[in-house]
Amino acid sequence: MNTQLQISHVRNVLIRLEETIIFALIERTQFLQNPPIYEPRRFGDVLEEESLVGFMLLECERSHAKVRRYASPDELPFFAGLPEPILPPLHLVDNPLHANTININSAIRATYEQEIVPHICREGDDDQYGSAAVCDVACLQALSKRIHYGKFVAESKFREAPERLLPAMNEQDSDSLMAAITNQIEEQVLQRVEAKARLYTQELASASTSPTVAPETIVDIYRSWIIPMNKQVQVEYLLQRNAESA
Repeated sequence: MNTQLQISHVRNVLIRLEETIIFALIERTQFLQNPPIYEPRRFGDVLEEESLVGFMLLECERSHAKVRRYASPDELPFFAGLPEPILPPLHLVDNPLHANTININSAIRATYEQEIVPHICREGDDDQYGSAAVCDVACLQALSKRIHYGKFVAESKFREAPERLLPAMNEQDSDSLMAAITNQIEEQVLQRVEAKARLYTQELASASTSPTVAPETIVDIYRSWIIPMNKQVQVEYLLQRNAESA
């Protein structure tokens, strides 16, 4: 099996992303919700039809595209029409994933702005628009990678035991696929995330001038949004994989 699909490698990637996501969420909680940064054209025509967060995310992706970020199968942009890389292509091993069109970044962004930010940040407006938006970009990119890594998880699960998934794939039965990919490892993930979040926020919580997020809140984000959206990607990938195979 391609080393990218070995379950040990997949788990190590997801474990490393836990730190990235936890720290990004902690950084965002320094600031209030700041609703204006999510309003399209709030800061003038220079943003075109975008909000401040969308504008900064697009500018970030434009620069990252030029250095091949989105040439990697584990990175998906929020925006289309990005510049071509200025660097020569890398000679990578074959993409271990089957061809697919899955990109749920629009749903990730909407969920983050409308549900996750209000879940972790205090209400209000502190005028720290640029700083809050920078944190938002970091959060969105980390969440996107973690959630879309479900493609690698699904491909790994399929190659390990195709006979367990093929009947539901052939029937295009998303409910049965969802049941088949769900396992007890999810609870282990939640326990590990809680332990890390508790450790990282311990000192911050003792300083009244440094607002932070409760470990339970970060666990809730994983339970309510990250894991379900990751599983959604897994199911959609397996359904498309069957269509491609057919």
